[in-house]
This record gives sequence, C-alpha cells and structure tokens, in this order.
Amino acid sequence: MLFMIIERFHDKNPKPLYKRFQEKGRMMPDGLKYVGSWIESNFDRCFQLMECDDARAIQEWVLAWGDLADFEIVPVVASKETAELVNRYL
Repeated sequence: MLFMIIERFHDKNPKPLYKRFQEKGRMMPDGLKYVGSWIESNFDRCFQLMECDDARAIQEWVLAWGDLADFEIVPVVASKETAELVNRYL
C-alpha cells in the first residue's frame, strides 16, 4: 500500500533533519520502501511517498524522526489504478 507522508519541519528548519540523515541514513525499518520525495521551496513541508504492507513500519519510522518534524500520513492510490476502478462504473 502507498502512503503520502507529509512532514512539517519544526520551525521550517530542515537542517537538523538533513544532519541526522547524513549521520544515520533514512533509518527505515524492514518492510518500508522509500519511493520518492519533494520539498517545498520555503522549507515548510516535505512530501514523501512510501510503500509498505504493514502501517506499523511507518509508525516505527515516524518514532525515529518525530522530534524533528510533525507527520501527516495519508493512504493513497495511484491515479491510473483509481481510473481503472472508476471507469468500470461509467
């Protein structure tokens, strides 16, 4: 299952997060796959697409980073897959 993770950097400051990433990597537990990420130009938010079968993997990952950012976790479905489903009802 895909999840859009919306991170809000504390104080719009990404530097502590990037420093930890340099030192420890992404710190992802088994079963969690990083797909891609995008950062707002004002450093307010980071959007990360993650994939996993068990949401507890995301919870574990959030615990490792929660002191540096706040997280919103949104289950998502790819547009192509949604279109295939909706088209059956048209």
